[in-house]
Amino acid sequence: MSYHIVNIDSPQCSISCNKGQLICKTEEGQSSVALEDVAAIVITSFSASIHSKLLLEAAKLGVALVVCDAFTPASILLPANRSTDTLLTKSQVNLSTKVKSSLWAKTINAKTQNQFLLAQYLAPEHPTLQLLKATANGKKEHKESLCARAFWHIYGDTMTGPNTFRRGRAEGGINNLLNYGYAILLSTVLQKCFALGIDPTFGIFHATRERSTPLAYDLMEPFRPCVDWRVAQWVLKDPEHCKGEVTKEFRQWVTGFPTTKIDYFDLQLDIRSCIEGVIRSFRKALIAQSSATYKPWTQKNLKWGG
Repeated sequence: MSYHIVNIDSPQCSISCNKGQLICKTEEGQSSVALEDVAAIVITSFSASIHSKLLLEAAKLGVALVVCDAFTPASILLPANRSTDTLLTKSQVNLSTKVKSSLWAKTINAKTQNQFLLAQYLAPEHPTLQLLKATANGKKEHKESLCARAFWHIYGDTMTGPNTFRRGRAEGGINNLLNYGYAILLSTVLQKCFALGIDPTFGIFHATRERSTPLAYDLMEPFRPCVDWRVAQWVLKDPEHCKGEVTKEFRQWVTGFPTTKIDYFDLQLDIRSCIEGVIRSFRKALIAQSSATYKPWTQKNLKWGG
């Protein structure tokens, strides 16, 4: 498939096609890219206009359009020849338990390592840090939950004071900020899954439920510390933010995190592009029926972006 995933997020813009070029016009000017080099167009703009000729030319070249509502994919327009990707679907359905377990282990190893690096950055002298490090680098059963307990202990002590924070979706306080940020992260992962033709209903660990997308929950795990760091920055700059009010200013702040820079192997990419790279590697792993090509993101240094 073609390489580029084009994100349309300008508040007001017009996208069209002329002489094989995808053209985006905004108040700031015009930009273009060869439509044949585009794999998918993800539209998160609240007021974009789309020319019908673009829909036709995109269909001819096999380009998908993902239209989002509040950053969450609401509609997927697939050309007839991409409405069913038989090879990829069969690969997902037939994925063995052994390969699923290996993919999930790599995912959790990346997540726990990222949690440790963020905790070390936030509280380098915290007494629980060495326990988190040993668990993140070890092979204990229930590694994810053990690391989560240690991480949230360190994170909570740093954000709100010793033994005053409890992580939970309904616990209130800065949990409200974290939950909002995770929703943005989930939407970004879903955008990339749909754009790359991966069905997010086939997970490798999270349970499948009605109208759920377990694979997106699986693949977002290593990126959760990016949200944790974004929220930490917000809370630490003003003690009043500990109350966890999801204000207009916070929404503007947290929705910008997918464009901050992180390291991915030898590249410095924004988080959105890094997520795309990870999901592309996961797609290769599905088709190969092997976890070898799957490359989840792990922060390589203590320079957290944003």
